[in-house]
Amino acid sequence: MKLGIVGLPNVGKSTLFNSLTKAGAESANYPFCTIDPNVGVVTVPDDRLKALGEMYHSKKVTPAVIEFVDIAGLVKGASKGEGLGNQFLSNIREVDAIVHVVRCFEDPNVIHVDGSVDPMRDIETINLELIFSDLEILERRIAKTAKAARMDKSLEKELALQEKMKAHLEAGKLARSFVTEDEDELAWLAEYNLLTYKPVIFAANVAEDDLADDGASNIGVAKVREFAAKEGSEVFVICAQIEQELADLDEDEKKEYLEDLGVESSGLDKLVAASYSLLGLISFLTAGEDECRAWTIKKGTKAPQAAGKIHTDFERGFIKAEVVNYQDLLDNGSLAAAREKGIVGMEGKEYVVKDGDVILFRFNV
Repeated sequence: MKLGIVGLPNVGKSTLFNSLTKAGAESANYPFCTIDPNVGVVTVPDDRLKALGEMYHSKKVTPAVIEFVDIAGLVKGASKGEGLGNQFLSNIREVDAIVHVVRCFEDPNVIHVDGSVDPMRDIETINLELIFSDLEILERRIAKTAKAARMDKSLEKELALQEKMKAHLEAGKLARSFVTEDEDELAWLAEYNLLTYKPVIFAANVAEDDLADDGASNIGVAKVREFAAKEGSEVFVICAQIEQELADLDEDEKKEYLEDLGVESSGLDKLVAASYSLLGLISFLTAGEDECRAWTIKKGTKAPQAAGKIHTDFERGFIKAEVVNYQDLLDNGSLAAAREKGIVGMEGKEYVVKDGDVILFRFNV
Protein backbone atom coordinates (compact mmCIF):
# COMPACT_ATOMS: atom_id res chain seq x y z
CA MET A 1 0.00 0.00 0.00
CA LYS A 2 1.28 3.42 -0.97
CA LEU A 3 -0.02 6.60 0.68
CA GLY A 4 0.83 10.15 -0.41
CA ILE A 5 0.98 12.74 2.38
CA VAL A 6 -0.14 16.16 1.12
CA GLY A 7 -0.94 19.54 2.63
CA LEU A 8 -0.23 23.23 2.29
CA PRO A 9 3.18 24.48 3.53
CA ASN A 10 3.58 24.66 7.33
CA VAL A 11 0.60 22.50 8.30
CA GLY A 12 2.84 19.87 9.97
CA LYS A 13 3.05 17.52 7.01
CA SER A 14 6.80 16.87 6.97
CA THR A 15 6.92 16.74 10.78
CA LEU A 16 4.28 14.00 10.62
CA PHE A 17 6.12 12.16 7.84
CA ASN A 18 9.40 12.32 9.79
CA SER A 19 7.87 10.92 12.92
CA LEU A 20 5.98 8.15 11.11
CA THR A 21 8.96 6.98 9.11
CA LYS A 22 11.88 8.37 11.16
CA ALA A 23 13.29 9.20 7.72
CA GLY A 24 14.40 12.68 8.74
CA ALA A 25 12.92 14.67 5.88
CA GLU A 26 14.25 18.20 6.20
CA SER A 27 11.58 20.23 8.01
CA ALA A 28 11.87 23.99 8.33
CA ASN A 29 9.54 26.90 8.94
CA TYR A 30 9.27 28.06 5.32
CA PRO A 31 7.46 26.83 2.20
CA PHE A 32 9.00 24.24 -0.17
CA CYS A 33 11.59 22.75 2.16
CA THR A 34 10.38 19.32 0.96
CA ILE A 35 11.50 19.60 -2.63
CA ASP A 36 11.85 15.94 -3.62
CA PRO A 37 9.20 13.55 -2.39
CA ASN A 38 10.66 11.65 0.51
CA VAL A 39 9.72 8.01 0.57
CA GLY A 40 9.59 6.00 3.78
CA VAL A 41 8.50 2.43 4.43
CA VAL A 42 6.67 1.88 7.71
CA THR A 43 5.89 -1.47 9.29
CA VAL A 44 2.26 -1.94 10.30
CA PRO A 45 2.00 -2.45 14.08
CA ASP A 46 0.41 -5.88 14.71
CA ASP A 47 0.30 -7.48 18.18
CA ARG A 48 -1.06 -10.73 16.71
CA LEU A 49 2.14 -11.24 14.75
CA LYS A 50 4.32 -10.59 17.79
CA ALA A 51 2.36 -13.14 19.87
CA LEU A 52 2.59 -15.81 17.14
CA GLY A 53 6.33 -15.17 16.72
CA GLU A 54 6.83 -15.75 20.45
CA MET A 55 4.73 -18.93 20.40
CA TYR A 56 6.66 -20.43 17.47
CA HIS A 57 10.04 -18.94 18.55
CA SER A 58 10.24 -17.77 14.92
CA LYS A 59 13.63 -16.80 13.51
CA LYS A 60 11.99 -13.91 11.69
CA VAL A 61 8.83 -11.81 12.17
CA THR A 62 7.81 -9.82 9.08
CA PRO A 63 4.98 -7.29 9.44
CA ALA A 64 3.00 -5.79 6.57
CA VAL A 65 4.35 -2.46 5.30
CA ILE A 66 2.98 0.88 4.13
CA GLU A 67 4.97 3.11 1.83
CA PHE A 68 4.61 6.82 2.58
CA VAL A 69 5.45 9.52 0.06
CA ASP A 70 5.87 13.02 1.47
CA ILE A 71 4.92 15.32 -1.37
CA ALA A 72 6.16 18.92 -1.66
CA GLY A 73 4.06 21.72 -0.13
CA LEU A 74 1.20 22.86 -2.33
CA VAL A 75 0.05 26.41 -2.91
CA LYS A 76 -2.69 28.01 -4.99
CA GLY A 77 -1.73 27.68 -8.64
CA ALA A 78 0.20 24.39 -8.32
CA SER A 79 -1.63 22.97 -11.34
CA LYS A 80 -0.33 25.98 -13.34
CA GLY A 81 3.22 25.31 -12.14
CA GLU A 82 3.23 27.68 -9.12
CA GLY A 83 5.49 26.64 -6.24
CA LEU A 84 6.59 23.11 -7.08
CA GLY A 85 3.28 22.42 -8.76
CA ASN A 86 3.54 19.88 -11.52
CA GLN A 87 6.28 17.88 -9.80
CA PHE A 88 3.90 17.44 -6.86
CA LEU A 89 1.06 16.37 -9.11
CA SER A 90 3.00 13.68 -10.98
CA ASN A 91 4.23 12.14 -7.68
CA ILE A 92 0.74 11.90 -6.22
CA ARG A 93 -0.70 9.96 -9.19
CA GLU A 94 1.11 6.77 -8.13
CA VAL A 95 -0.47 6.44 -4.66
CA ASP A 96 -3.42 4.27 -3.53
CA ALA A 97 -4.85 6.96 -1.26
CA ILE A 98 -4.10 10.53 -0.22
CA VAL A 99 -3.45 11.53 3.40
CA HIS A 100 -4.34 15.21 3.55
CA VAL A 101 -2.81 16.93 6.60
CA VAL A 102 -5.00 19.84 7.68
CA ARG A 103 -3.87 22.42 10.20
CA CYS A 104 -6.32 22.77 13.10
CA PHE A 105 -3.96 24.50 15.60
CA GLU A 106 -3.06 28.13 16.28
CA ASP A 107 0.62 29.01 16.72
CA PRO A 108 1.97 32.52 16.04
CA ASN A 109 5.47 31.04 15.63
CA VAL A 110 4.46 28.90 12.66
CA ILE A 111 3.52 31.03 9.67
CA HIS A 112 0.45 29.95 7.67
CA VAL A 113 0.91 30.39 3.93
CA ASP A 114 -2.47 32.21 3.70
CA GLY A 115 -1.96 34.26 6.87
CA SER A 116 -4.61 32.59 9.05
CA VAL A 117 -5.76 29.12 10.14
CA ASP A 118 -8.86 27.92 8.27
CA PRO A 119 -9.00 24.13 7.65
CA MET A 120 -11.92 24.29 5.21
CA ARG A 121 -10.20 26.93 3.06
CA ASP A 122 -7.04 24.78 3.02
CA ILE A 123 -9.02 21.69 1.92
CA GLU A 124 -10.70 23.74 -0.82
CA THR A 125 -7.33 25.10 -2.05
CA ILE A 126 -5.85 21.63 -2.46
CA ASN A 127 -9.04 20.15 -3.93
CA LEU A 128 -9.20 22.92 -6.55
CA GLU A 129 -5.59 22.30 -7.58
CA LEU A 130 -6.33 18.59 -7.95
CA ILE A 131 -9.49 19.34 -9.98
CA PHE A 132 -7.54 21.66 -12.33
CA SER A 133 -4.91 18.98 -12.83
CA ASP A 134 -7.58 16.33 -13.54
CA LEU A 135 -9.24 18.63 -16.09
CA GLU A 136 -5.94 18.99 -17.91
CA ILE A 137 -5.50 15.19 -18.03
CA LEU A 138 -9.12 14.68 -19.13
CA GLU A 139 -8.96 17.29 -21.90
CA ARG A 140 -6.00 15.45 -23.41
CA ARG A 141 -7.91 12.15 -23.19
CA ILE A 142 -11.04 13.70 -24.77
CA ALA A 143 -9.01 15.01 -27.73
CA LYS A 144 -7.46 11.56 -28.25
CA THR A 145 -10.76 9.65 -27.87
CA ALA A 146 -12.69 12.09 -30.13
CA LYS A 147 -10.12 11.63 -32.88
CA ALA A 148 -10.24 7.81 -32.62
CA ALA A 149 -14.07 7.79 -32.36
CA ARG A 150 -14.37 9.21 -35.89
CA MET A 151 -13.12 5.87 -37.18
CA ASP A 152 -14.39 3.62 -34.36
CA LYS A 153 -18.00 4.22 -33.27
CA SER A 154 -17.59 1.86 -30.26
CA LEU A 155 -15.60 4.64 -28.52
CA GLU A 156 -18.60 7.00 -28.44
CA LYS A 157 -19.79 5.68 -25.06
CA GLU A 158 -16.40 6.35 -23.47
CA LEU A 159 -16.21 9.79 -25.08
CA ALA A 160 -19.65 10.62 -23.59
CA LEU A 161 -18.38 9.59 -20.13
CA GLN A 162 -15.29 11.79 -20.51
CA GLU A 163 -17.47 14.77 -21.47
CA LYS A 164 -19.77 14.13 -18.47
CA MET A 165 -16.80 13.89 -16.13
CA LYS A 166 -15.32 17.10 -17.56
CA ALA A 167 -18.58 18.98 -16.86
CA HIS A 168 -18.64 17.46 -13.35
CA LEU A 169 -15.10 18.71 -12.61
CA GLU A 170 -15.78 22.13 -14.18
CA ALA A 171 -18.64 22.51 -11.69
CA GLY A 172 -15.98 22.29 -8.93
CA LYS A 173 -16.92 18.71 -7.94
CA LEU A 174 -14.44 15.92 -7.17
CA ALA A 175 -14.30 12.90 -9.50
CA ARG A 176 -15.11 10.51 -6.64
CA SER A 177 -18.52 12.20 -6.19
CA PHE A 178 -19.48 11.27 -9.79
CA VAL A 179 -22.22 8.65 -9.60
CA THR A 180 -22.48 5.76 -12.05
CA GLU A 181 -23.39 2.08 -11.79
CA ASP A 182 -22.35 1.27 -15.34
CA GLU A 183 -19.56 -1.34 -15.22
CA ASP A 184 -17.81 0.00 -18.34
CA GLU A 185 -17.79 3.53 -16.93
CA LEU A 186 -16.45 2.36 -13.56
CA ALA A 187 -13.64 0.44 -15.30
CA TRP A 188 -12.69 3.50 -17.40
CA LEU A 189 -12.71 5.81 -14.37
CA ALA A 190 -10.38 3.47 -12.48
CA GLU A 191 -8.06 3.48 -15.49
CA TYR A 192 -7.86 7.30 -15.81
CA ASN A 193 -6.00 7.62 -12.49
CA LEU A 194 -7.66 10.97 -11.70
CA LEU A 195 -6.36 12.55 -8.51
CA THR A 196 -9.82 13.52 -7.21
CA TYR A 197 -10.98 9.91 -7.74
CA LYS A 198 -8.51 8.64 -5.13
CA PRO A 199 -9.77 7.97 -1.59
CA VAL A 200 -8.76 10.55 1.03
CA ILE A 201 -7.86 10.35 4.73
CA PHE A 202 -7.82 13.69 6.55
CA ALA A 203 -5.21 14.05 9.29
CA ALA A 204 -6.45 16.87 11.53
CA ASN A 205 -3.27 18.24 13.08
CA VAL A 206 -4.09 19.72 16.51
CA ALA A 207 -2.25 21.21 19.48
CA GLU A 208 -1.34 18.87 22.36
CA ASP A 209 -4.30 20.10 24.49
CA ASP A 210 -6.81 18.88 21.90
CA LEU A 211 -5.42 15.37 21.71
CA ALA A 212 -6.92 13.81 24.87
CA ASP A 213 -10.55 14.35 23.77
CA ASP A 214 -9.71 13.42 20.16
CA GLY A 215 -10.33 16.98 18.96
CA ALA A 216 -13.95 17.00 20.22
CA SER A 217 -13.68 20.60 21.46
CA ASN A 218 -11.79 21.87 18.38
CA ILE A 219 -14.08 23.76 15.94
CA GLY A 220 -11.72 23.15 12.99
CA VAL A 221 -11.73 19.39 13.61
CA ALA A 222 -15.56 19.39 13.79
CA LYS A 223 -15.73 21.09 10.37
CA VAL A 224 -13.26 18.61 8.83
CA ARG A 225 -15.25 15.67 10.27
CA GLU A 226 -18.51 17.06 8.88
CA PHE A 227 -16.95 17.56 5.42
CA ALA A 228 -15.36 14.09 5.41
CA ALA A 229 -18.63 12.40 6.46
CA LYS A 230 -20.42 13.95 3.48
CA GLU A 231 -17.88 12.65 0.99
CA GLY A 232 -17.18 9.26 2.58
CA SER A 233 -13.61 10.00 3.66
CA GLU A 234 -11.84 9.00 6.88
CA VAL A 235 -10.57 11.44 9.53
CA PHE A 236 -8.14 10.95 12.39
CA VAL A 237 -6.83 13.48 14.91
CA ILE A 238 -3.10 13.80 15.38
CA CYS A 239 -0.56 16.10 16.99
CA ALA A 240 2.48 16.02 14.69
CA GLN A 241 4.63 17.59 17.41
CA ILE A 242 3.79 14.76 19.85
CA GLU A 243 4.39 12.17 17.12
CA GLN A 244 7.86 13.67 16.64
CA GLU A 245 8.59 13.19 20.35
CA LEU A 246 7.20 9.62 20.27
CA ALA A 247 9.48 8.73 17.35
CA ASP A 248 12.56 8.81 19.60
CA LEU A 249 11.09 6.54 22.32
CA ASP A 250 11.12 2.74 22.62
CA GLU A 251 7.82 0.81 22.82
CA ASP A 252 7.46 0.86 26.65
CA GLU A 253 8.31 4.56 26.92
CA LYS A 254 5.90 5.29 24.08
CA LYS A 255 3.08 3.47 25.90
CA GLU A 256 3.80 5.34 29.12
CA TYR A 257 3.95 8.71 27.35
CA LEU A 258 0.60 8.11 25.60
CA GLU A 259 -1.00 7.09 28.92
CA ASP A 260 0.26 10.30 30.54
CA LEU A 261 -1.38 12.26 27.73
CA GLY A 262 -4.62 10.31 28.18
CA VAL A 263 -4.36 8.96 24.62
CA GLU A 264 -4.89 5.31 23.62
CA SER A 265 -3.33 5.15 20.15
CA SER A 266 -0.35 6.72 18.43
CA GLY A 267 -0.78 8.60 15.16
CA LEU A 268 0.63 5.67 13.18
CA ASP A 269 -1.93 3.28 14.74
CA LYS A 270 -4.74 5.70 13.86
CA LEU A 271 -3.48 6.17 10.30
CA VAL A 272 -3.13 2.42 9.72
CA ALA A 273 -6.68 1.82 11.01
CA ALA A 274 -8.07 4.66 8.84
CA SER A 275 -6.26 3.53 5.67
CA TYR A 276 -7.20 -0.16 6.09
CA SER A 277 -10.82 0.86 6.70
CA LEU A 278 -10.96 3.28 3.74
CA LEU A 279 -9.27 0.93 1.27
CA GLY A 280 -11.13 -2.16 2.53
CA LEU A 281 -7.98 -4.04 3.55
CA ILE A 282 -7.37 -6.88 6.01
CA SER A 283 -4.36 -9.00 7.01
CA PHE A 284 -3.97 -12.76 7.07
CA LEU A 285 -0.98 -14.43 8.73
CA THR A 286 1.42 -17.26 8.01
CA ALA A 287 3.26 -18.73 10.98
CA GLY A 288 6.06 -21.18 11.67
CA GLU A 289 9.54 -21.59 13.12
CA ASP A 290 11.26 -19.95 10.15
CA GLU A 291 8.98 -16.94 9.84
CA CYS A 292 5.75 -15.33 11.03
CA ARG A 293 4.40 -12.87 8.48
CA ALA A 294 1.41 -10.59 7.86
CA TRP A 295 0.01 -10.24 4.32
CA THR A 296 -2.29 -7.41 3.28
CA ILE A 297 -5.24 -8.23 1.00
CA LYS A 298 -8.59 -6.70 0.02
CA LYS A 299 -11.69 -7.74 1.97
CA GLY A 300 -13.50 -10.44 0.01
CA THR A 301 -10.31 -12.07 -1.37
CA LYS A 302 -10.67 -15.83 -1.85
CA ALA A 303 -8.08 -18.37 -0.66
CA PRO A 304 -6.28 -19.00 -4.02
CA GLN A 305 -5.78 -15.26 -4.64
CA ALA A 306 -4.53 -14.79 -1.05
CA ALA A 307 -2.08 -17.65 -1.70
CA GLY A 308 -0.92 -15.80 -4.82
CA LYS A 309 0.17 -12.91 -2.60
CA ILE A 310 2.87 -15.21 -1.21
CA HIS A 311 3.89 -16.75 -4.55
CA THR A 312 2.21 -17.19 -7.94
CA ASP A 313 2.89 -20.97 -7.73
CA PHE A 314 0.72 -21.12 -4.60
CA GLU A 315 -2.23 -19.72 -6.55
CA ARG A 316 -1.59 -21.75 -9.70
CA GLY A 317 -1.31 -25.07 -7.90
CA PHE A 318 -3.77 -24.33 -5.04
CA ILE A 319 -5.31 -27.46 -3.50
CA LYS A 320 -6.56 -26.54 -0.01
CA ALA A 321 -5.99 -24.02 2.76
CA GLU A 322 -5.69 -25.03 6.41
CA VAL A 323 -7.24 -22.13 8.31
CA VAL A 324 -7.39 -21.30 12.01
CA ASN A 325 -8.20 -18.03 13.77
CA TYR A 326 -5.03 -16.56 15.31
CA GLN A 327 -6.59 -16.32 18.81
CA ASP A 328 -7.71 -19.98 18.70
CA LEU A 329 -4.18 -20.95 17.66
CA LEU A 330 -2.63 -18.96 20.52
CA ASP A 331 -5.13 -20.39 23.03
CA ASN A 332 -4.24 -23.96 21.99
CA GLY A 333 -0.48 -23.40 21.86
CA SER A 334 0.16 -25.23 18.56
CA LEU A 335 -1.44 -26.06 15.20
CA ALA A 336 -1.43 -29.77 16.12
CA ALA A 337 -3.42 -29.08 19.32
CA ALA A 338 -5.87 -26.88 17.40
CA ARG A 339 -6.31 -29.70 14.83
CA GLU A 340 -7.10 -32.17 17.63
CA LYS A 341 -9.82 -29.82 18.91
CA GLY A 342 -11.30 -29.70 15.41
CA ILE A 343 -11.00 -25.91 15.05
CA VAL A 344 -8.74 -25.95 12.00
CA GLY A 345 -10.77 -25.75 8.78
CA MET A 346 -9.77 -27.36 5.47
CA GLU A 347 -10.99 -24.76 3.00
CA GLY A 348 -11.32 -24.86 -0.79
CA LYS A 349 -11.18 -22.34 -3.63
CA GLU A 350 -14.34 -20.47 -2.64
CA TYR A 351 -13.23 -19.69 0.94
CA VAL A 352 -13.20 -15.93 1.64
CA VAL A 353 -10.20 -15.07 3.82
CA LYS A 354 -10.94 -13.25 7.10
CA ASP A 355 -8.85 -10.76 9.04
CA GLY A 356 -6.61 -12.63 11.51
CA ASP A 357 -6.78 -16.00 9.73
CA VAL A 358 -3.59 -18.03 10.14
CA ILE A 359 -3.27 -20.05 6.92
CA LEU A 360 -1.19 -22.98 5.74
CA PHE A 361 -1.60 -23.38 1.98
CA ARG A 362 -1.40 -26.79 0.30
CA PHE A 363 -0.45 -26.64 -3.37
CA ASN A 364 1.03 -28.71 -6.16
CA VAL A 365 2.79 -27.45 -9.30
